[in-house]
Amino acid sequence: MLRALNATGLGDVHFHDLRHTGNTLAATGGATTRELMQRMGHSSVRAALIYQHLVNGRDHAIAAHVDEQIRKVRPTEPGKPSGT
Repeated sequence: MLRALNATGLGDVHFHDLRHTGNTLAATGGATTRELMQRMGHSSVRAALIYQHLVNGRDHAIAAHVDEQIRKVRPTEPGKPSGT
């Protein structure tokens, strides 16, 4: 592994750095807490929540998705507020 790391020219990178980056990218890509736990081999949510905090602030995107799903079932009449 050291030979491969040296070949990248990344300098002082450790295996844990790569693990952290991979789990950060997984969390921002939509991995659930359970999926992160499985990737990391952990049985408690504590470590997974460290990565999940990176996806906080998705409230607007989540609300827009919920609104879109509701509109598919009950379209808004023109000129009337949607209630969202």
